[in-house]
Amino acid sequence: MNGETDSGYLPGSNSQAVHCTATLVEQRQMARDTYCMRLQCPEIARQILPGQFFMIRDFNSNDPLLGRPFALFDIYYDESGEPAGIDFGYLVVGKLTSLMPDWQPGDQVEIWGPLGNGFPPPTDGHLMMVAGGIGQTPFLAVAHEALGIRRYGNLPRELENLPAKVSMCYGVRSSEFLAGLSEFEIEGLDFQVATDDGSAGHHGFVTELLEQSLQSSEKPDAIYCCGPEPMMRAVADLSQKHETPCWLSLETPMACGFGACFSCVTPVREADGEWDYRRVCVEGPVFPAEQLIL
Repeated sequence: MNGETDSGYLPGSNSQAVHCTATLVEQRQMARDTYCMRLQCPEIARQILPGQFFMIRDFNSNDPLLGRPFALFDIYYDESGEPAGIDFGYLVVGKLTSLMPDWQPGDQVEIWGPLGNGFPPPTDGHLMMVAGGIGQTPFLAVAHEALGIRRYGNLPRELENLPAKVSMCYGVRSSEFLAGLSEFEIEGLDFQVATDDGSAGHHGFVTELLEQSLQSSEKPDAIYCCGPEPMMRAVADLSQKHETPCWLSLETPMACGFGACFSCVTPVREADGEWDYRRVCVEGPVFPAEQLIL
């Protein structure tokens, strides 16, 4: 049954999103309470773009009943070089994620996606990615695309000019929570770490590394950010202060993933100065920082 879709597409979502059953290939622990899971699901792997997400449920249980959203870490390929499935990271924080470390290779997983809009295509200049906590997971695919290492999507989007410089700042509470560091050892990626307690890298907040970069002669031309809301609020303030375009990927809890339940709405500023709500699962999860009311 693996990879077999039960409908053409999900209403309200990406027109190519599918609902299917995937097979767990492997999973490994990346850091304290943090894991990386690999699922065989070529339909989604062929379509998904950096910054998009998917919803997952336990195929054999209704507890919890609702699925949970997870961002793409990266895709993997089969022996013929075709997209075979997806990798994603997760932090054990709730009911479903507390069960997931016990899932074994060969287990079936219910999945629907790809969902959401993803990050805009990177352009020339200096691209800076800022991650906090588990927010580093969307940026492996972003880095691979920005550096010209991989292309994503059924019809890979054309990149007019690759960024001249690609950087990433990654902050966590303590070194034991640093996840996926080996994956980010990519040629051409300027990668820095910050820890609140000083146990690795810069002693302090990741936003301090961003501010140093914004004040340098090679200041970023664009910022992509994902992580805890207070950190993203600080990143948005810094981007406004230094007049640098910024996009935030929200980690809002979701119930359906395709816009039907309106449980994931977030307030946004309208062009006329008023405000309204937008569904993070459909209009997001990535928004221009200046639009969000955090």
